[in-house]
Amino acid sequence: MNISVLYEDDDVLVLDKPAGLLVHGDGRSVEETLVDWIHEQYPDIQDVGEDARVATGEIVKRPGIVHRIDRDTSGVIIVCKTAESFAHMKRQFQTRQVEKHYKAFVYDNIKEDEGVIDKPIGRSPKDFRQWSSENNARGELREAETRWKKIISTKTCAFLEVIPKTGRTHQIRVHLKYIEHPIVADPLYAPQRAKLLGFERLALHAHQISFETVSGKKVSVEAPYPRDFEKAIETIAKEETL
Repeated sequence: MNISVLYEDDDVLVLDKPAGLLVHGDGRSVEETLVDWIHEQYPDIQDVGEDARVATGEIVKRPGIVHRIDRDTSGVIIVCKTAESFAHMKRQFQTRQVEKHYKAFVYDNIKEDEGVIDKPIGRSPKDFRQWSSENNARGELREAETRWKKIISTKTCAFLEVIPKTGRTHQIRVHLKYIEHPIVADPLYAPQRAKLLGFERLALHAHQISFETVSGKKVSVEAPYPRDFEKAIETIAKEETL
């Protein structure tokens, strides 16, 4: 597995997860996951953290995993190396002290320079795999807030910085769809749209994460753009509109 260690100290790792890699098993697939890599490279971490119950009802190990990013999203993810660090980092996520910056390519031109999407998220009434911010969303509606800033926009797409204040499942994907600018090549929330800019996967990259270690050290880590993002940035920059 092509996984880079972006930052490491005695308490935490920050890894660069490639697109297409599951963080942990889902009870259905037997493919390799980030957790498999952690077991192999950092066996002392395997008892750190909390197990998870997946959709099949199976309990799966999540050594050191304190948050997750979707399979098709690339970029930064934190792994805790000690129980103390896990508890400390979990509190930071719960109190929204961890700041995450994503980059995304979305469909269609965006005229505004920035915006805030403050819209609760619930279950989609149409597809059990989806979440929704529409008025007909079902189940418990959980508050969710996402800020975005335009970097480049063309007639057919835009390149955004996206900063989620909360951390709901599929939050960025759901909120960008809600404002009618779904992420390019999103198989769940824009399945009928043409794939642009050469993307064959969700055009979402977890670019930067900032947090505080157990010792009180402030840490900010960036994951470099993968090659598909680099190519897309080069392409969209040539087509930029005012």
